[in-house]
Amino acid sequence: MDLTRLLILIVAAVLATLLLRVRPGWRNWVLLVMSVVVLFWLQPGTPIRNLSFWFPLASLVLAGAVWAWTSNDRPPPPDDQPPQTVFASLGRAAARNGATIKTLAVVGGVVLVLGLSRYIELPAAILAARPPDVLVVLLALIALLALALLASRLTPNASQLTLLIVAFVVLFVTLKLDLSAWAISMGLRVLNGQAVAQASALDLRWLGFSYITFRLIHVLREKQNGKLPSMSLQEFMIYVIFFPALSAGPIDRSDRFLKDLRAPFVVNSEVAYDVGRRVMLGIFKKYALADTLALIALNEINAAQIRSNAAGWAWVIVYAYALRIYFDFSGYTDIATGLGRLFGIKLPENFNAPYLKPNLTQFWNSWHMSLSQWFRAYWFNPLTRALRKLPSPVVGGEAGGWSQSQIIFVGQVSTMLLIALWHGITPNFVAWGVWHALGLFVHNRWADYAKSHDLARFARIGNLLGPILTFHYVALGWVWFALPSLGLSLQTFVRMVGR
Repeated sequence: MDLTRLLILIVAAVLATLLLRVRPGWRNWVLLVMSVVVLFWLQPGTPIRNLSFWFPLASLVLAGAVWAWTSNDRPPPPDDQPPQTVFASLGRAAARNGATIKTLAVVGGVVLVLGLSRYIELPAAILAARPPDVLVVLLALIALLALALLASRLTPNASQLTLLIVAFVVLFVTLKLDLSAWAISMGLRVLNGQAVAQASALDLRWLGFSYITFRLIHVLREKQNGKLPSMSLQEFMIYVIFFPALSAGPIDRSDRFLKDLRAPFVVNSEVAYDVGRRVMLGIFKKYALADTLALIALNEINAAQIRSNAAGWAWVIVYAYALRIYFDFSGYTDIATGLGRLFGIKLPENFNAPYLKPNLTQFWNSWHMSLSQWFRAYWFNPLTRALRKLPSPVVGGEAGGWSQSQIIFVGQVSTMLLIALWHGITPNFVAWGVWHALGLFVHNRWADYAKSHDLARFARIGNLLGPILTFHYVALGWVWFALPSLGLSLQTFVRMVGR
C-alpha cells in the first residue's frame, strides 16, 4: 500500500471513530462496510478484464460459504407444510434469520454501489480498474444469493469439513504455482476475448487471499474440534476481512477477535495516544526506514552486480535486506494494530524484537508470531502427536517406536517447508525452509544435550554470542528468500567470502 492510500485510510478510520463516539451501536456495521470497501479499493489491477472486481467478490463468497457451513445458529427446519408461494417461503426465511438477511443486503448493496463506479468519469479513483457492467454485477449477486440459500441447508460432517480444508489448500497451491496460475490466466483471457500470448502467472494477484485462507481454515478446524464460537454472519465477515489486517496480517483467532468485537466500544485519551504512537511508529518503520534500505538491500539486480573482490558490499546488502524486511513487515503490523485499536480490536502482536533472541527457536517465537502459532497449532502439534503413535520408521520397529529426534526432525522440516511454500512455491523458498528447519533441529538437539550434561555454566557465553550467531544465521537465510534462483543465491554466498 502506498503512503497516499494509507493516509486516506487513516483519515477515514478517524472519521469513522468520531461517528462511532456519537453512535457506538453502529460499530459493527461501520466495520463491515469499511472492510468490504477496502477489500475492493486495495485490490491491485490486473491485465485480465474485471478480475480486480471478481477477486474481492470471491473473497466475500468464500467467507459467506464457510459461515453457512459452520454456523452454530442455523434457523430451524421448515415446517411440514409446503409454502404456497416463493415469496411466502422467503418471508418465513427472513423472519427466522432477519440479521443474516440484513447483513447480506448491506454487503450486496455495497458491492452494487462499487459496481456503479463504472459510470464515474474517473473510476480508478475508487477501484483499480473499471468494474463490470452493473447488470452483470446484479445478476452475479442474485446467483450468489441463491447459492447462499442452498449452502445454508448443508451441514458438513467432520470428513466433509476436512475435504473443504483440502479444497482451500488445493486452491491456494494452484494460485501459487506459476504453471497452474499461467494456465488459469490463459483460460480467463480466452473467456474475455483477450490476447492469450500475454498470459502470465502475475495476472492472478488476489489481495489478502493468503490471510483470508488461513482464517477460514482456522474456522473449519475449530468447528471440527468443537471449539468454534457462535458468530453471526456480520461478525464472521468482519473477522475474515477486517481491513487493518487484510493485506499483511496478523492472523487472529476467531474467539479472541469476537471477544473484542462484542466488548463495549470506548475511545479515550489513552486509546488515542496508543493508536497514534503505533501508527506513527509503523509509518516511520515502513516508509522512512524500510523504503530507504530497499535502495541498497539485497535483490536480483544488486546481487548480480557484486564483484568477486567486493565481499564487504555483499555483506552490506544482506544486512540491509535483513533490516529492511523487518522494518517493512513490523511497520505494517504496527499500523494494523493501531487501526484495529481505534475500533476496539486488540490484534495480536506479530513481532517481539526477533533479531535480539539468543537462538533460532526464540527467533521463530518472536517473528511473525501469528503465522508460527497457526502452523504450530494446526500442523506441528497434531503431526508430532500422530508420529508418537506410529511404528518406528525402521523396518520391523515396534509401535510408538519413533525416537524424539526423528519426531522433531520430521515435524520441524515439514513445518518450515509449509511456511516457506506459503510465501511462494519456488526452489529458493524451499531452500529457505530447509535452512531454518536444519537450524531449528540442531538447536533443539543441542539444547537437550546441554540440559542432560549440565552445561549451564556456558549459559552466559551463550547469552552473549547467541544473538549475534542467530542474527547472522537468519540474515544468511534471507539470501535464499530474497533472490529468484538457486544459482544467484549460491553466487552471493561465494561473493560474501571474497570469491
